[in-house]
Amino acid sequence: MRVLLVSPVFHGYWSAFDAALAAKGHEVTTHCYDAGGIANAMAHRLPGSSLDRRVRTQATRRAIAALGAARPDAVIVVKGDALGDEWWDALGSTRVRTALWLYDELERMDYDDATLGHVERVFSYSPADVAALRTRGIRAAVLPDGFDSLTAFSVRPDDAVSFVGARYPERERLLRALAAGGERVVAYGREWSRHPWDVLRTRRWRSAGIRTHRDIDRATYFGTMAGSVATLNIHGDGHDGFSMRTFEAPGVGALQLIDRADVAQHYEVGTETLVFSTDDELHEHVQRARREPQWARQVREAGRRRTLAEHTLVHRMGEVMASWE
Repeated sequence: MRVLLVSPVFHGYWSAFDAALAAKGHEVTTHCYDAGGIANAMAHRLPGSSLDRRVRTQATRRAIAALGAARPDAVIVVKGDALGDEWWDALGSTRVRTALWLYDELERMDYDDATLGHVERVFSYSPADVAALRTRGIRAAVLPDGFDSLTAFSVRPDDAVSFVGARYPERERLLRALAAGGERVVAYGREWSRHPWDVLRTRRWRSAGIRTHRDIDRATYFGTMAGSVATLNIHGDGHDGFSMRTFEAPGVGALQLIDRADVAQHYEVGTETLVFSTDDELHEHVQRARREPQWARQVREAGRRRTLAEHTLVHRMGEVMASWE
């Protein structure tokens, strides 16, 4: 099929979605609707402003033009809430197969039922959102996030517990608690970074008091997670779907420490990934990983096998395509 992928830039994941579709044998054209540098970044910080409206209008027009130029058999929209009604009307007026994939909760996005009704099926990583959509008559299905198995990476050894992601209070607290207990920890991302430009743009004036680095690309953080003694995946409250990291960490052969017992729906807890619910459990997992490297290696290998067998983005794109058969 000729597939038009309409996606946000979102840490370059569009390239992983594109490659996964191509691996399934499809001819893919990708349009990143929010590629626009500083204007898009400012508009995101000023929702409802004149700048936000102008950026949204421009993004909508560009997406409609991409739809006309690609002449696709199918369109997959990822997130897409920055696109205006004109886009959804244009998409609904075509006779192509359509799907919308949401990797965030609906409450964090600007969608109504009329808009969602323009696509054949809404896929979401959130089981709760899927259940709610179905009660409102929207065709919806759960599609978890996945691992980009097509990106090559090199393991970056570091005898520390790693964390890659945004700086939220509970994440900072856990990393500081590990450090206070004598563990070596390191966090990656602009909100953790002490680089002057990162401090200025994030306004994170206070240091987290641990070793930190700037943003790193996907291949680098794959290698970072794989090379660390263990890597943290901290969801906190407010999410019932599982983040990309849930599948990426075991996918690269990292020892994942996750704060969600319900990860058992995807992995065997204790043998493919490790769950913690208290600070003490987290410390115990790290200490055992250091004390029993053979055990840790077995968990890493089992988690990687499960991921490659069931949880890659190629698998996820296959599920979308199967819904059209």
